[in-house]
Amino acid sequence: MTKLIQKVLLVYCILKSLIICSSGDLQRFEHPRKSDGSVSFLVVGDWGRRGFYNQSEIANQMGIIGEKLNIDFVISTGDNFYDNGLVGVNDTNFEESFINIYTARSLQKPWFTILGNHDYRGNVEAQLSPVLRKVDERWICLRSYILNTEIAEFFFVDTTPFVDMYVYDPRDHKYDWRGVSHRKRYRKGLIMDLENALKESTANWKIVVGHHAIRSIGHHGDTEELVKWLLPILQANDVDFYMNGHDHCLEHISNFDSKIQFFTSGAGSKAWRGDVKTSNINNGEVKFFHDGQGFMSVLLTSIDAEIAFYDVFDKIGHTWKITKQYHSVI
Repeated sequence: MTKLIQKVLLVYCILKSLIICSSGDLQRFEHPRKSDGSVSFLVVGDWGRRGFYNQSEIANQMGIIGEKLNIDFVISTGDNFYDNGLVGVNDTNFEESFINIYTARSLQKPWFTILGNHDYRGNVEAQLSPVLRKVDERWICLRSYILNTEIAEFFFVDTTPFVDMYVYDPRDHKYDWRGVSHRKRYRKGLIMDLENALKESTANWKIVVGHHAIRSIGHHGDTEELVKWLLPILQANDVDFYMNGHDHCLEHISNFDSKIQFFTSGAGSKAWRGDVKTSNINNGEVKFFHDGQGFMSVLLTSIDAEIAFYDVFDKIGHTWKITKQYHSVI
């Protein structure tokens, strides 16, 4: 009888741990604001090509702007290593596409990173492994998590498991679904955790980061699953910005029925010239679109936000400012 009770308890503990994992409890990171009360950072996505497709040139410009803004960190919007993620923690692609490329002094700051669909084609556990952070302490990569900077909270969301096409990919790609074996339960748990975290947040700015776009006129366009499952939660919880990659372009789209601003920064290397679908826009206004390589900078204070897009030549293509106190664009 004692052995039977022990087995029952063991099974219970295993099941309980699985439920906890499937709910995707969001780990929190803390990063203090500057002494002047501000936070500044760069946003780049879809970059890992061993320096090719202007990745090295973009990295150089990021270093220059990072120095000017005295950035606190970098946000990567996913698809960190092409074409198929990493094969393991010893994959030379980590060194050749990250360590050896982003060498500027201003970029030696934390890189808060999420996974993209191309990362899921490789060994996901390798990118999530703390081994990589021992190789380069800048590297912070989890499926979903929260970053608190006192005046702003960032909610990083693992969007690839939301998208149905990756489960039934007709191009014969293989995806590493370890940790997401029950996709619907994983999605439900993540949505619940995100909604609770957003409701509890008292930050001046609420910013959600995902790989896939909610609103985009680029190659992929809107992600229907995110419009269905994620957008209502963002609207209901006063999210200010949604930032993503996936489309290899730079975009700023406003939403007519909420204050959310949608920013795409997925042009860290290979871009898709001329691949724009203006008919894709739905219930929003395109404030900016650039079909070349580039990145985005953000400067926040307790009430002000200033966002700028840069191309490979360090040219500012678009700037946008808002004062939160008055909820109006300057």
